[in-house]
Amino acid sequence: MGIRKTLKRWSAYQQTVRELNSLGSRELNDLGITRGDIERIARDHAAQL
Repeated sequence: MGIRKTLKRWSAYQQTVRELNSLGSRELNDLGITRGDIERIARDHAAQL
């Protein structure tokens, strides 16, 4: 994997974590997400790029 793709994935991971962490517990619950799920969801999202 090239450096550009790696950086793109890392950026997407960080952005996803940041955005999900900014949500309140109720908002996360409405989405069916717990705080413990955030890093896994971010990894899965970044891996799709």
